Amino acid sequence: MAEWEYRSEIEGDVAFFRYAGENLERAFSEVYVWDLDKTYLDTSWASLSELWRTALEKAFQKKNIPGTATLVRALRAGWEDKRGQLAFPIYFITASPPQMEEKITQKLTLDDIKPLGAFYKDNLRNWKPSRWWRLTKQVGFKVQSLLQLRTRLKEDVRQVLWGDDSESDAIIYSLYSDICARRWTEKQLIDILSKLHVIGEQTETILDLQDQIPVHDPVEKIYINLATDTDPEYYLKFGRRCVPTINSLQASLDLFQDGRLSAARVLEVARDMRENYGITRAEMEASVDGLVRRQVLGLTAVQAILPELAAHDFVSRDFKTSVEPRPVGESQDGRVYRLEGTHEPWIPDGIDYLHESR
Repeated sequence: MAEWEYRSEIEGDVAFFRYAGENLERAFSEVYVWDLDKTYLDTSWASLSELWRTALEKAFQKKNIPGTATLVRALRAGWEDKRGQLAFPIYFITASPPQMEEKITQKLTLDDIKPLGAFYKDNLRNWKPSRWWRLTKQVGFKVQSLLQLRTRLKEDVRQVLWGDDSESDAIIYSLYSDICARRWTEKQLIDILSKLHVIGEQTETILDLQDQIPVHDPVEKIYINLATDTDPEYYLKFGRRCVPTINSLQASLDLFQDGRLSAARVLEVARDMRENYGITRAEMEASVDGLVRRQVLGLTAVQAILPELAAHDFVSRDFKTSVEPRPVGESQDGRVYRLEGTHEPWIPDGIDYLHESR
């Protein structure tokens, strides 16, 4: 056996590396799950040459999506501010092969991030003609990973999920939510999975895992990094809990609105993006304005954060959004679920997973 196999738990092509004990995993009421590729790290698997180049990179050569490391550390700091020094509950999922786990862990350590666990895709199992098609198909791998994680967590846990628009993450996360909530019959679910290229033993594994988890939808929020410039309007089909973002600042602004980040933490993300990635004041203003126009960021949050951003020259002092921010229409425990005048559901009934149109 390879060294990594001794350190991981393997089920099909899912290899899980645990970095925390089971008792700790079940202690958290809220857990963060972050897709690694094009969501946290700027990686690409579009060709064998890119795969090979990524595999050979040293840990310090791996590049972050702008602002992501600072955003994760800001979330951890906010968590610790509210709850003390209990470990920050974050997991990563990546289509990277488990042979890269050591380098990726080194990279996360350089970023001062210590996840509780990470899921890798053992694509060597798929490196034969009859399974080549599975090399680039991620729905089955990610849904299985999420369900395996779900079996480890508290019964009423809430999860905040991060993904991107290059690997159908909105579909994956919403389907995972449906599986947990039992929104589809077994026959319907098998049909959906089959049409999303999940078949055979992986479908059986997913159904077995569904039987092991409580009937409870743990998905609180979904953030989708628009790495390939998908139209944000497309994501309305997944409901308002799915928030597409063009950069880490937009994600941090919505997290601020929900009380998961303080204004000071939002400024840390903005500062990182300006000083280390060259994000301009005009781009930051466009980021704020985009969330307001899409009716994501409401009046209370805008009134609170704009003076802070302006005081540090992230936006101009006379900056105003192109449309008036809407007041909050529905909130609970500090989380905003609806702005006045919005009608799209938080979680739609019967999402059409099989067609790209809304």
